[in-house]
Amino acid sequence: MKIWTSDPTGERAGDPASDPTVEMVVRRVAAAHREQRGALLPILHALQAELGYVPKGAVPVLADELNLSRADVHGVVTFYHDFRAEPAGRRTVRVCRAEACQAQGAGQLVEYVQQSGLALGQTASDGSVTVEQVFCLGNCALGPAVEVDGRLYGRVDEQRLGALLHGPDRTPRVDPDATPDGSEASRP
Repeated sequence: MKIWTSDPTGERAGDPASDPTVEMVVRRVAAAHREQRGALLPILHALQAELGYVPKGAVPVLADELNLSRADVHGVVTFYHDFRAEPAGRRTVRVCRAEACQAQGAGQLVEYVQQSGLALGQTASDGSVTVEQVFCLGNCALGPAVEVDGRLYGRVDEQRLGALLHGPDRTPRVDPDATPDGSEASRP
């Protein structure tokens, strides 16, 4: 008889509704790294590389494979910013918000992102792009810095960010005088 138990993520271990493909991938990756000292992090990185994220259903399987508690696995997954719980967009754009980039205009880039209909920490509804804020990309001398799919860009302005977010032909035109509802503000 199968007993279902809840874990910190709300998943139920042994639930037949969980994805068997994810379980197979997790067990295969765990088997490849199990003998390593501190195997959890290399396994999580391998899962992220293969699946693009660490599914919630991986937590109880990893706990079982590594003889850890689900809380231990969940804690590691949620502690590190680089592990995703949901699939990312086809492109990942990271805007630096550290002090040097803020002083060079990173706040304006964030406003541009929001005016473009995107939200920090979210994936566009069409799955095209995920936009994140980070606190230092290590490119302080060339701020504001933006990273797109691991490639670093410096001295990024709104026009360049638009091309990075949407491609050069699909850059939305954002009027800096537009109000949040999209109407034009009166000009003096």
